Amino acid sequence: MRTRMNTRSSRLTVTFSHPFSLAGYEDELPAGAYEVIVEEELIQGLSFVAYRTAATYLLVHGRGGRAGRTELRLITQNDLETAQSRDSGFDTKHQS
Repeated sequence: MRTRMNTRSSRLTVTFSHPFSLAGYEDELPAGAYEVIVEEELIQGLSFVAYRTAATYLLVHGRGGRAGRTELRLITQNDLETAQSRDSGFDTKHQS
């Protein structure tokens, strides 16, 4: 009998050209490439396979005194999109 996994994860890389901050975290992160992990869970009881986002994490690699440590920061998709929008200058250049 074959069983279906109830969760799955995907990874993507986002790049920030400027230092940025995320809601819920006080520190500013430096510009650079960051890995994002999206965990999804299977929606039960449907006649087709569908997943919903369960959690989104930003991997933050330590620098200076924290070199060698990696932190998983729980964020929302909206937090990520807001930070990317600010980084691209969208918030200031496209307002009416």
